Amino acid sequence: MEIHSTIPALRQTLQGRGRIAFVPTMGNLHEGHIALMRAAREQGDTVVASIFVNRLQFGPSEDFDQYPRTFAADCDKLREAGVDVLFAPTESDLYPTPQSYFVDPPDLQHLLEGEFRPGHFRGVATVVLKLFNCVQPQAALFGKKDYQQLMLVRAMAEQLALPIAIVGVDTVRAADGLALSSRNGYLSVRERQQAPRLFQTLQTLRQALLQEGIGQLPRLEQEAAANLDRQGWKTDYIAVRQRANLLPPSDSSQKLVVLAAAQLGRTRLIDNIEV
Repeated sequence: MEIHSTIPALRQTLQGRGRIAFVPTMGNLHEGHIALMRAAREQGDTVVASIFVNRLQFGPSEDFDQYPRTFAADCDKLREAGVDVLFAPTESDLYPTPQSYFVDPPDLQHLLEGEFRPGHFRGVATVVLKLFNCVQPQAALFGKKDYQQLMLVRAMAEQLALPIAIVGVDTVRAADGLALSSRNGYLSVRERQQAPRLFQTLQTLRQALLQEGIGQLPRLEQEAAANLDRQGWKTDYIAVRQRANLLPPSDSSQKLVVLAAAQLGRTRLIDNIEV
């Protein structure tokens, strides 16, 4: 696996490498990331991964400085997964001058995650577009666990006419149902035992929705959040939305997704399940 930190070196090494499939990450890799790398192999001749902890998408009170950085172990995992090229820029490589041009997404950035993490998706869209310009892939892969992020990047690629196929990959879960996440490492032993309850809550809400329909939606969402909070969580949201635009559903024929974010101890977890 080749490793490059500068944009010119990356672009030079990718010349003549056929169809490029790209997986952007912030490192601290787990099996969910590796599943993306394996899926990327089916999308291109050359698989490129990136590791960059993007300051722009962290709020002032969030965990940028504490975010786990495990570069050596990450490289070993990427080599085992068959990744061809790793782009690992420093902040000065990717932002040689303070970033003053930003991608400002539409109203989607203010819903759900955006309500609780203002500015987050502005930072995500900006760094993803910049990474796309650095790598110039023909396909880019994102996990469905970050459902809103996937939708935002897909819409950005469509509206800006980027010649990139945005591929969503199913969430990888532990045996007990917990969605794999770099932030799971923040959980204590006791909290890790409680963590699968978030996915269980989504499953219960999904089943109730199928049985009772969207006419009961506000009550079902409130009950799900209340049940989670009674178990010691602090729920930010549990919401049933249209898959197409993450707006509330208006009729039962629409394809839906149940999304949730809740804090367990000091760890904030997100998850979703399609209906």
